[in-house]
Amino acid sequence: MANSYTTLWTNDLCRELQRDGYEGERLSVLFGGPHQSLPSFRTAGVQPGDRIHPIRLFRRKLYVLGALDVARLMPYEDTGSLLDDDDYAKVMRWRPLKAGCVGEVVFGPPGAPLSFGTAIPGDLLERLTYTSRRGERTLRNVVDGELLHHIGVHGIYRLAPESARALDRLVRAAADFTVAA
Repeated sequence: MANSYTTLWTNDLCRELQRDGYEGERLSVLFGGPHQSLPSFRTAGVQPGDRIHPIRLFRRKLYVLGALDVARLMPYEDTGSLLDDDDYAKVMRWRPLKAGCVGEVVFGPPGAPLSFGTAIPGDLLERLTYTSRRGERTLRNVVDGELLHHIGVHGIYRLAPESARALDRLVRAAADFTVAA
């Protein structure tokens, strides 16, 4: 069974993507690395078939920004020699996501459109659950439907199945709204 993960994007990155007109584009590439500022998808256990939800914490609200289904995960240093022109163009197009030391690239078919306005409702935030080998955990620092600190979401974490389905519903609703608008 495929897993779903979240990865936290910085507010600076989100502002840059908004400013440069990426909102509404479908995610097709993500980058990972060896440092906390750009964590490794491979180390987190991400495999082809899994789904990744970029998230953002802004003014105590947690936003789900889109989704990407993982088709391929490869070392960044191999992108120039192993990719066809279309995939290499995707790497170049999503260059702003390459913050810090890049060690790997995640490819997928065009995913959900990038949207910065889909806040996770407070009741869902309070029950949002992550899972690991040690068990399940909910977020700490949630008060009155707001997340007071990024601890607990900073990195790449696997969602529990019901939480993954809930984020998928939010992303799908935002994509339907974008198409209808």
